[in-house]
Amino acid sequence: MLKNILLTVLLSVSMVSFAQKATKKSYGIPFTSQVDKNISDSALVDLVQKQTLRYFWDFAHPVSGLARERSNISFNYGPEVTTTGGTGFGIMALIVGVNRGWIERDTAARFMLKMVKFLSKADAYHGVFPHWLDGATGKTIPFSRKDDGADLVESSFLFQGLLTARQYFNGSSDVERDLRNRINWLWNDIEWSWFTNGGQNVLYWHWSPNNGWAMDFPVRGFNECLIMYVLAASASNEKYQVPASIYHRGWAQSDFFINKRKFYNYTLPLGFDYGGPLFFSHYSFLGLSPKGLKDRYADYWEQNQNHTLINYSYCVDNPKAFKGYGENCWGLTASDTYNGYDAHSPTNDHGTITPTAALSAFPYTPAQSMKALRHFYVDLGDKIWSPYGFTDAFNKTQNWYAQSHLAIDQGPIVVMIENYRTGLLWNLFMSCPEVKNGLKKLGFTSEYYQ
Repeated sequence: MLKNILLTVLLSVSMVSFAQKATKKSYGIPFTSQVDKNISDSALVDLVQKQTLRYFWDFAHPVSGLARERSNISFNYGPEVTTTGGTGFGIMALIVGVNRGWIERDTAARFMLKMVKFLSKADAYHGVFPHWLDGATGKTIPFSRKDDGADLVESSFLFQGLLTARQYFNGSSDVERDLRNRINWLWNDIEWSWFTNGGQNVLYWHWSPNNGWAMDFPVRGFNECLIMYVLAASASNEKYQVPASIYHRGWAQSDFFINKRKFYNYTLPLGFDYGGPLFFSHYSFLGLSPKGLKDRYADYWEQNQNHTLINYSYCVDNPKAFKGYGENCWGLTASDTYNGYDAHSPTNDHGTITPTAALSAFPYTPAQSMKALRHFYVDLGDKIWSPYGFTDAFNKTQNWYAQSHLAIDQGPIVVMIENYRTGLLWNLFMSCPEVKNGLKKLGFTSEYYQ
């Protein structure tokens, strides 16, 4: 289900935090480390978005502009590790910054153009990028011994962001035209059909020139990977298009796809019992709007909202009696934890709360998410509030509070709060003509098209 789980035992985090060092420098986006307990809800939401955004602007890799995997040294690779999927999330967060006036439009366009130019020369395999790139050289950093090539899921997260940027930067300046053109070149180069592994009716997560299909990971739902199938169906290059059968016979065929059982009185249309970690309702839906999104299998607004309410209700119920759980302290998803890294959920709960879980759920549970936000900031701010927003996770039972930030957790906070406030990223991504065609091809209906 989660490739990151495989690295739990490998995670070794240095106590030297890049983030702590970086705050000594001069940055473009102001920040405050002091907690204002009297701040209004609207001002607090603004502050959290703006400060979290700094991770992708002020802490971006200086050569490539890509998002660093995390704010601290890990995996013995040093500070050069950048993340493909996290960069896609960061691109969408930067668009929020421009739209809210925190970053100048032309400055952001030039910044993204630097990224795209770097990506055009970086390692790619049949048009697909690896999970990790060296932010200085563009060379692949293996995610594991055999995972040293293409990562179709992470690249789909990247292109969700790039296509959103293409739709936003629609101006006539040379920079914006160049940015759009280069995004289209990268987009058109993805060989989706290659990843059917010889024409099977399913997409495979990995391929490597050194190890071929050795990872042997056909992607079936329901999990965080829906966006990959939507983009594969949306391919604009006819040479690399895939049939709708890969969705219906691949993605939709598994022992953990159809659910339809009730948990805490909420019906869960798809997925694992109790819904799994909350990022299932975030990553694919940063751009892909669940509003009115339906196919023969599910109503995706119902899916995501009920998944969130089940997660919330479980934390309020707190059957394992972990310290701190309740109406204002909830949210189980993948993150750092006191003994490594894990994908937390009601069926895999060890007492670790991850702020991105509740905060990225704002569109689905605004009242519950606002309570959690105020608790994280007002009551726990002295432990988890930082120049880059909230740190990754905490466990009150273990008296453990992370010092780290992860790109894949920071990005959804900014993006999903904005989707709750204005629908900005949903409106942009769903305006892509290729995406509309792809969704229709797979049998989806949406309020964004007839």
